[in-house]
This record gives sequence, C-alpha cells and structure tokens, in this order.
Amino acid sequence: MRKAWLVAGGAVGLCLSFLALLVVGTYSAAAGLGGGAKGAVALAKGAVPALYQPLVQKWGNLCPAINPALLAAQLYQESGWNPRAQSHAAAQGIAQFIPGTWAAHGVDGDGDGDRDVWDPADAIPSAASYDCKLAGYVKKAPGDPTDNMLAAYNAGAYAVIKYGGVPPYKETRNYVKVIRTLEKSFARPVGRVEPSRQAAGAIYFAQQKLGTKYLWGGNGTPEQGGRFDCSGLTQAAYRTVGIELPRVANDQYNAGPHPSRDELLPGDLVFFSDDLTNSRAIRHVGLYVGGGYMINAPYTGAVIRFDRIDTPDYFGATRVTKDGAEALPTPPGSAV
Repeated sequence: MRKAWLVAGGAVGLCLSFLALLVVGTYSAAAGLGGGAKGAVALAKGAVPALYQPLVQKWGNLCPAINPALLAAQLYQESGWNPRAQSHAAAQGIAQFIPGTWAAHGVDGDGDGDRDVWDPADAIPSAASYDCKLAGYVKKAPGDPTDNMLAAYNAGAYAVIKYGGVPPYKETRNYVKVIRTLEKSFARPVGRVEPSRQAAGAIYFAQQKLGTKYLWGGNGTPEQGGRFDCSGLTQAAYRTVGIELPRVANDQYNAGPHPSRDELLPGDLVFFSDDLTNSRAIRHVGLYVGGGYMINAPYTGAVIRFDRIDTPDYFGATRVTKDGAEALPTPPGSAV
C-alpha cells in the first residue's frame, strides 16, 4: 500500500466528464495505433532482480537461440526468482533442475570449483548452457530455432526432430507460447507498444468504485462491503473485460510489455516500489487514467481515489494483454 506521505491528489484537475473523454480516447487509440514491440535489445527496467540481472544479461547472450529476456522468462516461470525453490518432483533452485539433468548439464558458472544447483551464479549459467545445447540438438529442424529449443526443453529433442519442429503436444505448445509471451514482459520494448483494447472497460469499472473505503486484502466481495486493496481493485477491473490478473501487484507487473513514462495510455497499470531495481519488491499498483493521474486504492483509512503517479517511488508501467496475463504462473500469494 502507498506510503502515508503520498498526498491525496483527490480529483484536482480531473472530473468524471474528463475521465469519460479518456475512456473514449482509449478506444480510439486502440483502434488507430499499431506496431507492437519487435525484438529485444535490453531487459525492461527492474524486471529482473538487481542481484541476478548481470548474470541474466551475460548468459542470455550465450547463443543465438536465446536472449536475456527469454532466459529471464524461463527463470521467472520456473521459480519466481526464488533460489531456494524446490518442487514435488525434486526440481531444485532458481532454474529448477532435477538432479539427473543437473548432473549432466550443470556448469561451474562462477569458476569457484564447484557446481551448486542452489547457487544462482551456477544455476543461471547452467540454464543458458542447457538451452544452447538443446538448440544445437534441434538446429536442423524446420521452424523458429527458439521455439524448437523451448519445445526440446519441454518434450525432448527427439520429439522436435521427429515432428520437424514443435511437436503437436498440447503441453509443449502451451509451454512455448507461455515463455515467448513472458519474454515480451521482460524485454525493454523497441518502438511503440500496441494499445490495449480492453483498457476502457477496466477504467469504467474503477471509476464506479471512486469513494469506496480501502480494505487490505479486499477483493470487493459482499462480505467485505465491496471494498478493495490496490491489487484487488486492478484485478477486479480487468476481470470485467475477460482478463484474469494475478492477485499480487508484483506479479501483475509481468502481465504485458512495459511502456515508458511518456508512452503511457489510459488503462496501463502503474507500479510503485521502495526498490526501483527489482520488480519483485513492488508494493503498490494503480490504474492510469491519463494526465499524470491514476485511480487507486491507496492505504488503510483512505478511499479509492485519483492520485498523481509522478512520485519518487514510481517504478514503471505495464500494458496488460490477455496472453500476457494467461502466461503468468499462479503461485499462492498475499495481498499487496
């Protein structure tokens, strides 16, 4: 929730008629602007925790089939950046290697004389190295080399070779789609980010909640008196337009590409953090409405209201996409 020092913007400079124009403008922008991000030359600001960013940036360029954003997407999907993660299938560490695969493909990434699956300095280089080995195994298969590498990661290289590309397995095709979609969230966009066609509906929902009292953990249920916290409000707003966001603000950050401050459009999610180098430290989210303002549920004792976004804790923004939201892992989390 927002810090108490954030002074309420109220509705200064904004009124509901102006907001209605913004909603109409959002539809117009979605219809008239084109050209999404293509390619990735760098990681999105703060998307990878600062502790791991140099490793991801370095090893994500190990071979042509991968890039830093793709490697980041895999690590986030596997462990959510948790170096102590362990699955029921005995997958271990930030890259979720099972013991047999680690024994065959783990590398001493930091050159300290051991290969430690729990050490990101070994596990992240090992993940990149394993990706590149798989890419080499399937390099003669038709189709996109990165898609084929990801398919080999999920279904095995033999299946990719047998079917001449991504095999017709639902799980494998979904895995490829998920990682390639998450890749867009971890990449710094090149060029204009395509406008959202669902944004106006999300804004309309949030507008109806202005003046509602904040409730930490609030999801807007009748038992809670229709009250929300910050991420509960944005989740509910996008649910009304058929997009299911995660419950926690720092996971909502990965639900699409990241427009720069001067490219914000109404409907973008805007995020705030005390650590501007790490998206996992995000603690607040609002719904941008234009003119430097957002609708947000600020903190206990306040009501859902307009606030300015240009504060020292402004982290960045996300343009929500349906594919982006569907690609996100869904670990249990608490309200933020």
